Amino acid sequence: MHDTTSSEEQAVAEASVSPAVDGAQDQADRASTPEELWLTAKEQEAWRTFLYATTLLTDRFGEALQSDPEIGLALGEYEILVRLNEAEGGFLRMSELADKVVHSRSRLTHTITRMEKRGLVERVRCSSDGRGRQAQLTAEGQALLERAAPTHVRSVRDLLLDVIGHDDLLELGRILGRTIAEDAPIAVGCPAPHEDAPARS
Repeated sequence: MHDTTSSEEQAVAEASVSPAVDGAQDQADRASTPEELWLTAKEQEAWRTFLYATTLLTDRFGEALQSDPEIGLALGEYEILVRLNEAEGGFLRMSELADKVVHSRSRLTHTITRMEKRGLVERVRCSSDGRGRQAQLTAEGQALLERAAPTHVRSVRDLLLDVIGHDDLLELGRILGRTIAEDAPIAVGCPAPHEDAPARS
């Protein structure tokens, strides 16, 4: 059966459809405005991708640490050990530590209490003025950090770095960096925990 539609008729039909299709595509790709409040469908999808991926990755990083019976750390506990290890003298005021690990004061208190029971940290009076409390990394905490670091870094590589690549990881950091304050405590403060370091007491 031969197509009896003339080239002129086909051109008219395409002309009547294309603008609507293009318009729908433009509408889908446009950026929302603060005045209208609501996200576009693609913006909503991007937001859900961010939320799903960050939640899933955080859970998996934590699982990598907790699934090893010789480590058994929550991701937040690991980060506390890292921050104390980076701090001069191996200690930080509780308020400063809470800011660095993005914990409320009450949440940090509960976490530190749990870690104290394992002998990983201890709370002592602030050495500078004797007022307030500071968290101090112990020798046991230092040793556990050294054991846990390779497992954690391997999970970061397997689940994120090796998936998106070096350049995209740096770009991701630059993008997310625009959402936090310029003085956010994210700078790397000291050598990796597996390198030679004096034991804490």
